[in-house]
Amino acid sequence: MTAALQPLLVGALRDPAGVTRLDDAQWDLLLRQAGAANLMASLGHLLARHDLLDRVPACAREHLDWAGVLARRHRQAVRWEVRLVKQALRELGLPVLLLKGAAYSITGLPAGQGRLFSDIDILVPEARLAEAEAALMLAGWAGTHHDPYDQRYYREWMHELPPMQHVRRESLIDVHHAILPKTAAARPDSALLRAAAVPVDGEAGVRVLAPVDMVLHSAVHLFSDGEYNNGLRDLFDIHRLLEHFGTDARFWAQLVPRAHQLELARPLFYALRYAGMLLGTTVPAAATDALRDTAPPAPLLALMDALFRRALLPEHTSCGDWLSPVARFLLYIRGNWLRMPPVLLARHLLHKATLSLLKPRQEAA
Repeated sequence: MTAALQPLLVGALRDPAGVTRLDDAQWDLLLRQAGAANLMASLGHLLARHDLLDRVPACAREHLDWAGVLARRHRQAVRWEVRLVKQALRELGLPVLLLKGAAYSITGLPAGQGRLFSDIDILVPEARLAEAEAALMLAGWAGTHHDPYDQRYYREWMHELPPMQHVRRESLIDVHHAILPKTAAARPDSALLRAAAVPVDGEAGVRVLAPVDMVLHSAVHLFSDGEYNNGLRDLFDIHRLLEHFGTDARFWAQLVPRAHQLELARPLFYALRYAGMLLGTTVPAAATDALRDTAPPAPLLALMDALFRRALLPEHTSCGDWLSPVARFLLYIRGNWLRMPPVLLARHLLHKATLSLLKPRQEAA
């Protein structure tokens, strides 16, 4: 990574003690980068865990403290919302299987400390999707994206229903039946994920993915998607999950075989590579060696390095160069390419481009 692409935030996440050497101007820039990356509260928690908050300048400390208050209230709201979702699905006999941020938060994992997110993601069997949707609607959640094309896009091709929003609380829920779209080349077996899910202590009827599956889902979400506005936050999730679960040797023994079983070896390769490269994540050599055959050819890997080492940084002017927007655009195209076959992708992008051209005219009218 060139000097121009070494944000203060990445340095702080790698080496928290380094923040004690920052001057006021650098602290201002660090907080701006953390805000752009949606990592302000996570940074505060990291510094607190290393007993460094007392060495933070007063003005910066105030920002971190307020972010911490917001994160705690967010966590309380998530816990309450999960209980209401569980209540809505109770008569169906379906457990609430939480994904991503909600799962990290409800279990108290380090990845959930300071983690902010906009919606709650759950996983249900595809055969029970209509029942789950109806039960949630009766409990006050209403569907969104009413455009006929969007409805078809979600219900025929994607791995989830259109997002649902509660009519009073405005909380959002994403109901998934898989972790990748139906049209994607890789098709991880959702039944395997549900069968290995584990209960949450103190939360009857609530489950989360098994540790290896939680990491793999985080990896595929980050490296098979096409939007990177929260890229560093999501990579930091992977870092914290690996540092936490990786203390158990059984986790590393299970991780790569499970990735192959679920057709997710390539996303895992990228996750371990860039977590180590950007955040200094500890990855055993045995895991790296086991994934060596899943790496792309050397020229393609050099290109992916150039793209991801830009796109995974905060979207702040201090965190990139003139190629950063190009990298994000190319990865957006790649993400859609991985999700859809060529003909469907062309139709989808044409539809979105047409909408973007028509919207200014509609607003002007």
